[in-house]
Amino acid sequence: MIDDLTDLEPAGLLARAGEAVQARRQAEVHDLEVLAQWAVVHSCDPTEGPDGAVARRLGNVLVQVGGDGTPGVQDFCLGEIALARGTGVMASRNALADVLDLQHRLPLTWAVCLRGECDVWIARRIAKLSRHLDADKVRLVDSAMSRMVATEASGRVLAVAEAKIIEADPALHDEKCEAERRARFARLGRTDEYGLRMLIARLDAGDAVAVEATLCRVAEIIAPRHPDASPDELRALAFAWLARPAELFTLLLEHTTRDTDPEPDAASDPELDLDTDPDEPEPQPAPMSRALAFPADLLDKLRDLDLTPLTPKAVLHVHLHEAALHGEDGVARAEGFGPLTLTRLTELLARSVVKVQPVKDLSDRVRYTAYEHPETLRDQVHLITGGDYWPYATSTSRHVDLDHPTPFDRGSGREPPPGQTGSHNCGPLGRRHHRWKTHAGYQSRQCGEGRYVWLTPHGLGFLVDHTGTHRIHPEKARLILEAPAGVDIYPA
Repeated sequence: MIDDLTDLEPAGLLARAGEAVQARRQAEVHDLEVLAQWAVVHSCDPTEGPDGAVARRLGNVLVQVGGDGTPGVQDFCLGEIALARGTGVMASRNALADVLDLQHRLPLTWAVCLRGECDVWIARRIAKLSRHLDADKVRLVDSAMSRMVATEASGRVLAVAEAKIIEADPALHDEKCEAERRARFARLGRTDEYGLRMLIARLDAGDAVAVEATLCRVAEIIAPRHPDASPDELRALAFAWLARPAELFTLLLEHTTRDTDPEPDAASDPELDLDTDPDEPEPQPAPMSRALAFPADLLDKLRDLDLTPLTPKAVLHVHLHEAALHGEDGVARAEGFGPLTLTRLTELLARSVVKVQPVKDLSDRVRYTAYEHPETLRDQVHLITGGDYWPYATSTSRHVDLDHPTPFDRGSGREPPPGQTGSHNCGPLGRRHHRWKTHAGYQSRQCGEGRYVWLTPHGLGFLVDHTGTHRIHPEKARLILEAPAGVDIYPA
């Protein structure tokens, strides 16, 4: 029940603000405690005992999600607690790792959380930062953090935590630094609602300087084309040229400059060179490109090359409503980019050679006799489901397993019963979710195009469709799962 706050004076609102923070902190602690107790219930080793060999073969083993000194937890139990919390598996796994670290490795800091004296997210961050430390080394971090986590601002707390983690094991920190030097990457972030996307790279310092120099040069060249652009916007536009090597190469070739002539020395001075004809024109040094440092004669030859093969090739999947094809306002959804207006889509494809593939009729039911899912079916199912059909799954990737929600029956004869593989019995699952669905006691059934019903081992029911994940009554889920083959029951 939400209290009416309209009649409170400022002093009363301040008091309620403090109470709300305390309630939030205690609720977050309770959430973590429930996770920790779930781990306790599932802490026995399933590979021991008469069924141990089967558990080991199926992959239901103890996994250590926390740091050194934390207990293991059965791998198969992680999925169901995530569904009960309404989160993705990795989010619940990370939260479980944090609470196990706090309870078993950072007990003094955890005690501060239990008293509601600090934000839980700060304690979880300390747990994550210190997870690589041995159990005996992390005590130094726990002792220092517990004395300040409740009284200092979060930025100061985390700065001290980083220093204490280094102090706890300097040799290990040096090893991590060396390992991090090998952890170079270039990654794309998510496309935002404005059609923009972050690209973050971690490079060798020299390579980063070279990229920076190229960006500066390209930004300098294109600046007259964008008189209203800010320096940051110019650099972003310049960075986009790196994705078009043919155009970039042409741009740099067309904007070569001549270096300053070198200072003459005595050996090259015409007045001192008796063999030089004073009427003969003085030879000029070959001009050099400030961007490429190529001689001019070589640049002239490069200009004559056909750079078309350098143009990158890519496949872009764009989803449009029929109304947009008739000139009405509409929003396109480009896989990997998110929603785009038709104007933005036109800009995206402006410098591309577009080849339109045939439109797929997603209303057709396609059936196959074999167990394997052909590529044509994979494409159709992805277009219908949009990604992993596990409840609350976040992945929209095409690189997933294709599962038979109703298990494939190979039959007793030489040929399996026909029609079991098709758009009516096919769902994309990530590898972890596929393994759990097959071996950990989950049941699922497809009850229409892109609609799936789930029942977990402990009786939680879910419906996954184009509108997301919805809780349904377990009995309704059982009714759908137990319906005769070929009968589709659509939950209300």
